[in-house]
Amino acid sequence: MKKYVLLLSLVFTSISFAQTISSKIETTSPEQYEFLKKVSEYYSDIPLTKQITNFYADGKIIDSKQEFDLRGTPFSAYSLGLGPYNQKVTFNYTTKADGKSHGDVTLFDGDYYKTIYYDDKKEFELFVNGKSVYVKK
Repeated sequence: MKKYVLLLSLVFTSISFAQTISSKIETTSPEQYEFLKKVSEYYSDIPLTKQITNFYADGKIIDSKQEFDLRGTPFSAYSLGLGPYNQKVTFNYTTKADGKSHGDVTLFDGDYYKTIYYDDKKEFELFVNGKSVYVKK
């Protein structure tokens, strides 16, 4: 009997904490666009578009993914995510020049910090406001 009570309490507890998650392709909000525009000014490998897929949990944006066409770009694969408070952009991409790369751009105290990991080259690089400040090979 204890097992059934425990099982039922577990089921009802997990149901009460469930969230409704949905996604919608939208035009970037003015805040998202301004953040991405500033990031793109410092880091040209972060493309700027006006289409974004926003992911919602109970009506609030929890994550965003940028949508764009790779034709005519140096990228063979690209994914870009935008944090919910327009403070961080995460990216994964592949190019012929650098191979597979991933990292993020974070707004901190008015400066834009970019960390990038070059998987194929086995390198790590740190940028501040578009200028390389550290490379580890």
